[in-house]
Amino acid sequence: MSTITHTTTATQQKKVLGTYGPGSTHWVGDGFPVRNLFPSNGIQLEVSPFLMLDYAGPQYFKAAAQPRGVGEHPHRGFETVTIAYQGSVAHRDSAGNSGVIYPGDVQWMTAASGVLHEEMHEAEFTRSGGTFEMIQLWVNLPAANKMSKPGYQAITKEQIPVVPFATGGHARIIAGSLDGAGGPAKTFTPLNVWDVELKAGERVELDVPEGHNTAVVLRKGDATVNGAKLSGEARIATLGQEGGTMVFEATVDSALVLLSGEPINEPIANYGPFVMNTRQEILQAVEDFNSGRFGQL
Repeated sequence: MSTITHTTTATQQKKVLGTYGPGSTHWVGDGFPVRNLFPSNGIQLEVSPFLMLDYAGPQYFKAAAQPRGVGEHPHRGFETVTIAYQGSVAHRDSAGNSGVIYPGDVQWMTAASGVLHEEMHEAEFTRSGGTFEMIQLWVNLPAANKMSKPGYQAITKEQIPVVPFATGGHARIIAGSLDGAGGPAKTFTPLNVWDVELKAGERVELDVPEGHNTAVVLRKGDATVNGAKLSGEARIATLGQEGGTMVFEATVDSALVLLSGEPINEPIANYGPFVMNTRQEILQAVEDFNSGRFGQL
């Protein structure tokens, strides 16, 4: 058994508020078969500043002549984070950013005042086919930053630090920090996004800041998080703000994603791809989109 502890001032385990399976299952475009873990489970307040999590796949796609995916669509008021595990996606947006995310890579797009973008299966993956597996996460922005300039962070797997555990598991630090390793993602509010891999029989103790909302997503495996069991695929546990200690125990090799963040205690008004603070701001977003103010692809 191994234990690695990230030291904070926290002295108690975070309390598990609930565990959930997918609240909905659907396709996004024709390239992303997703299981939604929130907000479809009604846990929005428990996971702020995170707004949405779709787990796409794992699903095998046959070789095709034309790329599958989701075509041109707008966003305003938040960030989209795509973590690739299998398969590859080509992205381009109206701010002039483009690129491909391959397995292990992360795309962190700040929509802020508004962008149009598309996400399609990359050309070689389309031609050869294969298994597709990704997570897309939406991260809220504070009111003061919702109309800031759009941004784009293309994060390769080589840029993501890995914190090893003594018995063979590890954590990849995409955002935030663990044991002195800082993730490459630049964020508007304090948060952690970690990919955690545990070996069978491994016990790991990690700390996140007191006051953070925390959620742990099980991609696959069988593990407990502060005593709450997560088994199979696409499961989530939410944890309260008090305390900071997280105890993971795996009975089989398991893959998880840890999310923690300082809550954004502001009103939310949302309409499809727009997340603002008031209904008037949503109406303005729709008008701006319809008037072509989000630019062109």
